[in-house]
Amino acid sequence: MIHIAKRKEMPLLQSMAIRGLSVVLALVICGVITTILTGLNPIDVYVTFFSGAFGSARKIWILLQEIAILLCVSLALAPAFKMKFWNLGGEGQVLMGALATAACMILLGDKIPNALLIACMVVYSIVAGAVWGLIPALFKAKWNTNETLFTLMMNYVAAQLVAYFIIVWEVPKGSGKIGINNQSTEAGWLPQIGDYKYLLNIILVAIITVLMYVYLKYTKHGYEISVVGESTNTARYVGIDVPKVIIRTMLLSGAICGFSGLLLVGGTDHTLATTIANSRGFTGVMVAWLAKFNPFSMIASSFLLVFMERGASEISTIYALNQSFADILTGIILFFIIGSEFFITYRVYFTKKSEEVEKADV
Repeated sequence: MIHIAKRKEMPLLQSMAIRGLSVVLALVICGVITTILTGLNPIDVYVTFFSGAFGSARKIWILLQEIAILLCVSLALAPAFKMKFWNLGGEGQVLMGALATAACMILLGDKIPNALLIACMVVYSIVAGAVWGLIPALFKAKWNTNETLFTLMMNYVAAQLVAYFIIVWEVPKGSGKIGINNQSTEAGWLPQIGDYKYLLNIILVAIITVLMYVYLKYTKHGYEISVVGESTNTARYVGIDVPKVIIRTMLLSGAICGFSGLLLVGGTDHTLATTIANSRGFTGVMVAWLAKFNPFSMIASSFLLVFMERGASEISTIYALNQSFADILTGIILFFIIGSEFFITYRVYFTKKSEEVEKADV
């Protein structure tokens, strides 16, 4: 008979060894599949995979920028998920922050000084994301609604709001898109540090990472989030105001998602689109879960996912393969990595049938 039991916390080196073995097995299987289906040398494919992320200085900076944005969204989702509030609305919260940022750039770009404009963008993007996170939190705290469906549906509402304002602000008329905001004046564009285009985004997200680690690990609010996540009944018993914690945590979660929208519109894309979040609100859930809600571990999780995405894109381009093939390789690697988490968390053991009978008799 097969039995599954939850392990005590596994030593760090042992868990790292299991993860490493899972990656090696995944790479071997991917190599076999590549050889059988395409006839390509898997070593050449892997070299191309790495080249997609590290092939040039520009590619490295794009990689770091993508990691920073994904990490920022993941950090936003971590407190809610640690509290077991299943916030699937990160996508919509990012969109609302992006919409608020674009509105400031378009409506105020030529009317106020640039420093004041950027300050307005920061404030309004954070407020927009926070409000979008607050709505499902209020319904959960007051009427115990299903936050999973609520936050998921709000993504669609946010996307439609963005689509509406894109038509209102479209340039040129009839194009169905906004174009680059303030391209001639660069009003509202976040400042560039030296010759490094994305460095400011990376620095800001690094600061948020440190602050989130301190918040979750060393503050009273972080402690309350952990207790509520373990058991709401226990939290109430020890005097924690659960509705207040839910509302406060979702305000924080939405605010940081909104700030991610600011980084996208003001720091990198300088435009607005319904796809600007690029599913990071959902990918961030995987990043936070793989890292077990540790902000520093999320850096590694974000790197892994962005690295695979960039590498898969390079494979499709260089070898003229269907994007689906690159996605298959990425999926296999992720499957093994996620699967390894099962063996880190649980212990699988076998017992003979006679042993089962003896236990039943006892």
